[in-house]
Amino acid sequence: MPMSPNAQGRALALLNRVAQAHWPDRFKLRKTFEKLLYGGARAGFRLAAQRDRKVLRPAGADELFDLSLSDEQRMLVEMLDAFALDTLRPAAHDADAQGAVPAGLLNQAHALGLAHYGVGEGLGGLAGERTVVTTALMAEALAKGDLSLAAALLVPLSAANCIRRWASPAQQAAWLPAFVGEQMAPRMSIAVSEPTPLFDPHSLATRARRKGTHYVLSGEKCLVLDGLQASHVIVAAETGQGPALFLVDAGSRGLELRPEPAMGLRACGTARVRLKAVKVPVDNRLAADFDYPAFLDFGHLAWCALAVGTAQAALDYVIGYCNERTAFGEPISHRQGVAFLVADIAIELDAMRLLVWRACARAERGQAFHREAYLARLLCAEKAMKIGTDAVQLLGGHGFTQEHPAERWYRDLRAVALMSGGLHL
Repeated sequence: MPMSPNAQGRALALLNRVAQAHWPDRFKLRKTFEKLLYGGARAGFRLAAQRDRKVLRPAGADELFDLSLSDEQRMLVEMLDAFALDTLRPAAHDADAQGAVPAGLLNQAHALGLAHYGVGEGLGGLAGERTVVTTALMAEALAKGDLSLAAALLVPLSAANCIRRWASPAQQAAWLPAFVGEQMAPRMSIAVSEPTPLFDPHSLATRARRKGTHYVLSGEKCLVLDGLQASHVIVAAETGQGPALFLVDAGSRGLELRPEPAMGLRACGTARVRLKAVKVPVDNRLAADFDYPAFLDFGHLAWCALAVGTAQAALDYVIGYCNERTAFGEPISHRQGVAFLVADIAIELDAMRLLVWRACARAERGQAFHREAYLARLLCAEKAMKIGTDAVQLLGGHGFTQEHPAERWYRDLRAVALMSGGLHL
């Protein structure tokens, strides 16, 4: 039975009496009694708190924004945290220099089964009805190792999420089983961004025109993650009746892929995709009636989750650096100018994480989440760049060199404000 307020008062009074009494000391029982009473009181207060929450809790258990993770989520995050720190971070420098993900790293990521979380249970995957928060946690954990590598490894999962969410049942049955097979998951890229000034994803220049049993696509896409290695590209195009998604074979006539090196995201192998009257079968158009703004919001939240993970990595790194770096006979963290800057990073990071988790929680429950996704992206786009800048600043001259990862994080975090699509929670 939950402890009543009167019982709580009696427990506190009993604790107080034991604290003042002398006999437990005489029999050397003080520690034992205090431990016993503390444990009982703590359990009682916990039960009381649960009871109070049930009183305040709405009829629907899902109405609350619950920050606690399930056991499965906690274990998944711990596993990916270890993978990010032990495997991704040591490989990040070379991957950035070479502009590609090492083949061995792709094999390791495949062994983790990341793409399985984008395929429904009916088709052999691990995705249930509610996977948005879990996918965001995965992105955040991987980005603690390196944002660019994390984004590259999440491309297959993003494509699977996109197909599972927006494709017809027949298309899902045809395309999704490959993501959970023994072979490497298909490398399907998502192309939304276009090389136009002040690009607006709601005003696509790429066009799709129906012609018999095909659509004809014309236009140009930029900063397509893993585009050079992709077997297929999911292209967002305007049809005249609204935006739509098309699964385009990378070997199609009229489709041209070329490298597009950028300031950041170098390990992702970003590419420019040019479509010149590319014929796409009608059956390769994803479900004709879908929520394009929600599609964009899921993509923005994916980038926000990556930003949170990389910002956490930056915070952890600068704390260690500032505590170890000495100047004038003491750690630089003793200086207010340094300590306040580190504290600002921690505050901004918590705000970013809470907004992202809140938007994901609403999306997972099937509630409207456009406002929350917009606020999360607005904050992450601004604060991620600031955190990257502050991390470089805190490292001083070391932040400018490649000896430390701060300069790479600075370059990668600036992509959060630019990217539309490419990833999908």
